[in-house]
Parts: sequence; C-alpha cells; structure tokens
Amino acid sequence: MSITIGIVGGTGYTGVELLRLLAAHPQAHLQVITSRSEAGMPVAALFPNLRGHVDIAFSAPDSKALSACDLVFFATPNGTAMQMVPELLEAGVKVIDLAADFRLHDAQLWEQWYAMPHACSHLLPEAVYGLPEIYRAEIAKARLVANPGCYPTAVQLGFLPLLEAGVIDTNNLIADAKSGVSGAGRKAEVATLLGEAGENFKAYKVDGHRHLPEIKQGLTEINKAPVALTFVSHLVPMIRGIHATLYAKLNTDLSQQALQKLFEDRYQNERFVDVLPAGTTPETRSVRGNNWCRLAVYRPQGADTVVVLSVIDNLVKGAAGQAVQNMNILFGLAEETGLNTIALLP
Repeated sequence: MSITIGIVGGTGYTGVELLRLLAAHPQAHLQVITSRSEAGMPVAALFPNLRGHVDIAFSAPDSKALSACDLVFFATPNGTAMQMVPELLEAGVKVIDLAADFRLHDAQLWEQWYAMPHACSHLLPEAVYGLPEIYRAEIAKARLVANPGCYPTAVQLGFLPLLEAGVIDTNNLIADAKSGVSGAGRKAEVATLLGEAGENFKAYKVDGHRHLPEIKQGLTEINKAPVALTFVSHLVPMIRGIHATLYAKLNTDLSQQALQKLFEDRYQNERFVDVLPAGTTPETRSVRGNNWCRLAVYRPQGADTVVVLSVIDNLVKGAAGQAVQNMNILFGLAEETGLNTIALLP
C-alpha cells in the first residue's frame, strides 16, 4: 500500500516533525508540502536533517493538488484547516488536523476560547478525537480526525484508568504540567528567546489555557459525567517534552499495589503507553523523539491522594507521532508502522 500524502503548513516544528516521521514511513508517499512564505524552496534547504530523505519543494496551497491526495495533514495555526477541510472531504480526501479546529464539540465554546468564528461548525459532530487509546474504533472509520493537543494527551492518558474504574473524586482533579519551549511553535517571540527562557521556570496562562476545555471535554467523556479540573501550565528551559503531575483524591481504599495493577491492566495492550514498575519515575528524556507516553502511579505515604506522573514528547505523541499513529489506524496498518524510534539519550 502507498498512501499519497499532502501536508499543509510544513515549516513549523510540528510540520518538520511530521516530515521526519513520514520520510521513514514505508507506506507514506509525500506528494505536496505547502508553505505560502517558502513556496519554491526545497524542503531540505530549510530543514537540513531531511536532506537525502525529502526531495520535493514547498508549494503554495492548491486545492486541486491537495484533492489528489489520499490524506492531508494540517500542521497549521488554529483557524486554517477549517477553511479548506470541507472541500477536501467533498473530494474524498481523509484529513488529520493537528491544530485545534475540530477538537471541541461545541462551536460556541470553541469561538470563546479561540476568538474567531468557526467556519464549518457543521463538521464538528463528525470529527473524531484522535486519542487511539480511547477512540481507536471510531478513528478507523473516520474521514476527519482531530489530533489531540499535547497537554491533553499527557493529562487524559494519566487520569484515564482512574476515571474508568470510578475510584477518584472527580470534583477536584489537578493537573500540574510543564512543557519545553517547542510547544510554543517556531514563530519568533520574546518569551521563548534563549536569553528569556534559558535558566528560567515559570507558569503561564494560569487563568485559562486553551487546552483546558479540551482536557475537560475528554475527561468528562471518560467519566460519563462532568469533572472539575484545575490545570496549570509551566514553561521549562528545554526544547522538547511534557511532564504532567496529576493529583486526585481516592474515594475507595486502593493500595499502591492495586493502583499499579489498575494501570498495568488498562494499558497492557497499548503499543505506545508504558506503565513503569512501581517505585520508579518517568523522565522526559526517555521519550525524546518517540511516540511513547510513560506513566507512573503513586499513593504517597498511604494517604488518600493518588499521584500520576505522565511524560510525552510534545512534538511526537503530543502532535506528529500521534497523527501518524492515527494515519496508520485510518488505513488499516499496524499502529507502530514508521514509529519504532528509540528515544535519544543523552
């Protein structure tokens, strides 16, 4: 099988990560890579790591060329995909959007958080949320996949076993999450300059991060009832990685051993979720450059608080890698196809 692929927005960090993974994917054929600003430039001239692997040039977005693809990825800013997706779906093209255009079910809620009208709200009910560990069957039948955000992936996978088992109080969930600077994208901003972000650590958007409604929506669907969540994001002086520390109160007396078994049983058949042995802690470097989420669960001092540690690479399992995982599901391939990379150490 050869899957003809178009990528809209190939010049950001998510775009180049998608290119890196697809260039090594045995069934992927990169046909169109768009960029308005870099049209005509060879992709490898902008991203030298792709020299010898990607030999085409960026082109201006063209609906006709994209409509000839089997699948189109959007690695674009929020608000771009929704302008083009209806036409592509009409042409029979499958779409995976790595931005937020189709993640929220409620158009009014989306407009509230993203400060723009939604151009095709009629497609929101059809869009499938691309978290394979929950929605694998739905993804396999989808035309339009909304790839999850990076923080929402780490947080939902951490809380998932506890919510499904009904063993925590859902009125006071806490997610304390840290991300590397690549999560802010490739655009030039003072806050992410080396002289500003290096040797520094800070919280940001404490009063409301755009990923909050997405996380709450996902946790509510898992729980089958509303949840109350406090989510605080932080910027740490590293390029890649997310570390989410999650807190919840147990509503039943589960031992450390029982919690460990709960997580191991839930994820025993998941290719890209690794529950670490009891007493160990995950590190962001253990997932650098690969599609894994690594988890650890604790009940400190035997108290009634359960602590989950969740780490992912924000550009891989938090973005491009999960998108390729979703592509594999869409086209009936083994989920690990093109994703068997080992994390980079040191």
